[in-house]
Amino acid sequence: MLTLEKTKPQSNKRFTDSGETHDDRGLKHRAEKEIRSVPIPPELVAILRGHLDTHGAGDDGRLFRIRTGGLISGSAYAKVWKEARTYAFTPDQVASPLAGRPYDLRHAAVSLWLNTGVRAPEAAERAGHGVDVLLRVYAKCIDGQRDVANQRILVALTV
Repeated sequence: MLTLEKTKPQSNKRFTDSGETHDDRGLKHRAEKEIRSVPIPPELVAILRGHLDTHGAGDDGRLFRIRTGGLISGSAYAKVWKEARTYAFTPDQVASPLAGRPYDLRHAAVSLWLNTGVRAPEAAERAGHGVDVLLRVYAKCIDGQRDVANQRILVALTV
């Protein structure tokens, strides 16, 4: 389980309260100091524990940072992501928009959860959405569920 406490988004210094490129912020659509727990798979737990054993955490608790302890820039993430796609994908996939940004994995995960039958309130909580937002954004990705729904309704009616 990951416990998220705050964000530190990158922006132009002109648009932050502190005049720095990163401002401390609370979690989106949450009360100040409210946390969010996110379940993660055991494989990711093992990877993160290995990273902590090797590199430790920064003074501010961050797992990933530059050598001086500072924040990793958005452009650095983008560069690594672009290269990683060449190892993970076929040349045709690399040329496509598939997982063009790390954020696209969030959409893929939520779509997967919904298509495997995770109920909307649980998927919304994991994604940090309200159910109304989740259904508005992801309803179109739920595909091939008619037969499953019909079977569930039939079972419910015959009990």
